[in-house]
Amino acid sequence: MIIADQMLVKKMNQKVLLNEIVSNSPVSRARLSEITGLNKSTVSSQVNTLIEKNLIFEIGQGQSSGGRKPVMLVFNKNAGYSIGIDIGVDSINGILTDLKGNIVLNQYHHLEKPSLDKNKDVLFSMIKDLTNQIPDSPYGLIGIGLCVPGLVNTEQKVIFTPNIVWNYELDLKSLIEQEFQVPVFIENEANAGAYGEKVFGAAKNYENIIYVSVGTGIGIGIVINNDLYRGVNGFAGEMGHLTIDFNGLKCSCGNRGCWELYASEKALLHTFQNNDTITSYQELINLANQNDPDILMALQNFGFYLGIGLTSILNTFNPQAVIIRNDIVEALPMVLNSIRNSILSRSNDKLNNSHELLLSSLGKNAPALGTSSIAIEHFLEKFTS
Repeated sequence: MIIADQMLVKKMNQKVLLNEIVSNSPVSRARLSEITGLNKSTVSSQVNTLIEKNLIFEIGQGQSSGGRKPVMLVFNKNAGYSIGIDIGVDSINGILTDLKGNIVLNQYHHLEKPSLDKNKDVLFSMIKDLTNQIPDSPYGLIGIGLCVPGLVNTEQKVIFTPNIVWNYELDLKSLIEQEFQVPVFIENEANAGAYGEKVFGAAKNYENIIYVSVGTGIGIGIVINNDLYRGVNGFAGEMGHLTIDFNGLKCSCGNRGCWELYASEKALLHTFQNNDTITSYQELINLANQNDPDILMALQNFGFYLGIGLTSILNTFNPQAVIIRNDIVEALPMVLNSIRNSILSRSNDKLNNSHELLLSSLGKNAPALGTSSIAIEHFLEKFTS
């Protein structure tokens, strides 16, 4: 029992030190002792273990504040590599990152049909191609993270994708693990985007955020006290199906008047279904920049409806920040202003002054970076648990 307790303490100390080196490198052993409160012999012993595992390395002497110059330690971000894949309705976005989340390679594939069965070969081919381009490293490919716009349960099984044809009997996690012999993690797209922004992007300095992914549908990622909130079964954040018109349009989810029927890209493009010249959001952006009055009015309404749903979310969660991921909102400041005005007209001053309304800083790579970071965390965790 005593030996087990000692091993646990060593693992905990190792985890604390690794986290500090990842966050603060280059850093000396003496500084680590000051930061963590661990004695110098414990720091030295655990640092040597991390060096042996190729997770950190020494880069030479730093500046002295008196006495012998300290030897500086750096996290070995090239000890291994992670793959993050974002399966969208009409595209697959794949990235290869180092252990600090820096994107080494990026691949994008447009999909003609929103069907996993028809695009599974594309997915596996992309993963294989990214894997083949991994630089030499001690650990090689350490894991694969994958996200989808739909419900993913706590067992990481996809059980509902409203906008993608999916074989729900398919155990995608097991198939990919068997093929590539590394751990695989499957997550909801909005959750992955929220985590990407939390770890690498606009939400770095916030503990409580809401990430809003606006595409064919609307997904919400929730971070509370720095952790993803998934709910009991993993389905938290399906607020694209929040009712904003109780007598409204029928949704594929079975509800009526769902938020995404009025405030998604799909809903916006549907406004122009009789206009053959407008088939993509990029065409909308171009026409908006030319001050087309019909386009500007439609975008005003787009922001208005986004603000209606966001007001309910703000009232529910009271987050520090809301981060919006959408190409149209990111390209056109008028839409963000419309969202702000919609929220302002529906909430009291105290609520309006309690949050930041931000644009995604990672753009389309946010979900893929989120899934990659989940794989990286699990990889580093196994060395300290």
